[in-house]
Formats: sequence, structure tokens, C-alpha cells
Amino acid sequence: MVQIPAQPYDFVFDPDKAALLIIDMQRDFVEPGGFGAMLGNDVGQLRGAIAPLVGLLAAARQAGLFVMHTREGHKPDLSDLHESKRVRGKGTMTIGDSGPMGRILIVGEPGHDIIPELYPIAGEPVIDKPGKGAFYDTELADIVAQRGLTQLIVCGVTTEVCVHTTVREANDRGIDCLVLADCTASYFPEFHETALRMIVAQGGIFGWVTDSASVISALTAPAEPAAG
Repeated sequence: MVQIPAQPYDFVFDPDKAALLIIDMQRDFVEPGGFGAMLGNDVGQLRGAIAPLVGLLAAARQAGLFVMHTREGHKPDLSDLHESKRVRGKGTMTIGDSGPMGRILIVGEPGHDIIPELYPIAGEPVIDKPGKGAFYDTELADIVAQRGLTQLIVCGVTTEVCVHTTVREANDRGIDCLVLADCTASYFPEFHETALRMIVAQGGIFGWVTDSASVISALTAPAEPAAG
């Protein structure tokens, strides 16, 4: 057990029951020319999370912490895409249409994949999710149960949408979530800040918030000598 400085109070980190969950660091959301940019968003607001995440991911792998990744997207035949989601926003381009990185948010297309800087390695599950939350219609709950996980270190994009939805889902399942402020991001900085405040409100109604340096310090701290 390691105490990690956090808001609203220290997080008691148990690496044997914890995992790093990196949400939707996909080319279509993060890279220039992807779906996010096509919607008029400044992807530079998301790219600031990449460097801290690279350092965190390296430390997690070195420490042997279990790592999982998610990708939001849909089957090529769109059988798992609700019509209400497809048409929402009334944009000129939508999910399944051909974009600069292939069909937008379709499994197997270049834009759907995770950015090279954070690409999964062998042994790190990639959870393809059709919704905002990582637990909805995925295998995540089974993985959590099989491995006896009770804690998730949550990173990724966007803070107020897929990150927040996943944290809320985890909270309802009795899983403690530590969200990293510098490893999450939004196209709208004010949404990012508000989403983080919502997590820690009322004594941590949805979880805890800290930064990557605090977690890396915990992951690299020397083991306490055995008593006696």
C-alpha cells in the first residue's frame, strides 16, 4: 500500500489490485485531420496529455502494473450503432462516413486505432467500446472481476465525456478511480477543469484526482522492508 497525494484526500494505492486504464487515445480524436478536428475542435488541447501519458505508461510497464486501453468505435456494418448517436450533431460527416483516416470510428480503420506514442504491447487488452463508458457492452467488467481489481488509474480523452462516464460506471461497481489531471484532456479546457472538480466534490463523490508525477513516484518507490 502506498499513499498518493490527491484531492480530496490521499489515495491508498494497492498495485496488486489496481490497473491503468487509458481511454480512447485514438488517431481520430487526437491527431490533426481526424474526426475531432473535422468537427471544428482544436486537437492541440488533447495532445498536451500525450507526453505525461508516455512517461506514466513507461513507469507502469516497468513496475508491472496491469495496463488496459479502450477505443470507441463500431462494427463495419454499424449494427452496434444506435441511430440516435449516428445522427446527433447534424454534422455533414458522421460515424461510418469516409474521412481522411478511413471510415470514421469504424473498427479496423486507421483513425480508429490508438496513436503510436501510446500503442499497446503484448498482454495489454484493447477494449473496443460502442459507447462512451468503457463498461457498456464490453468485456471490461469481466476482466476486472477475473483479476480482482478494485482500483483504476484513469487517463485519456475526453475528460468530461468518455473519462467521466467510465469513472461513474466504475463508481457504481464499487471500483475506486484515481483520475490524472495532466493525463486527461478536453477540447474545451473549461470542461476539463469542471469535470475534475465534479469527481472530487462532496468528499470524492466519484473518485480522486492527482497528477502523473505523484503516481510515477508511487510506482517507483522502493519497497518497504519487511517488519522484524
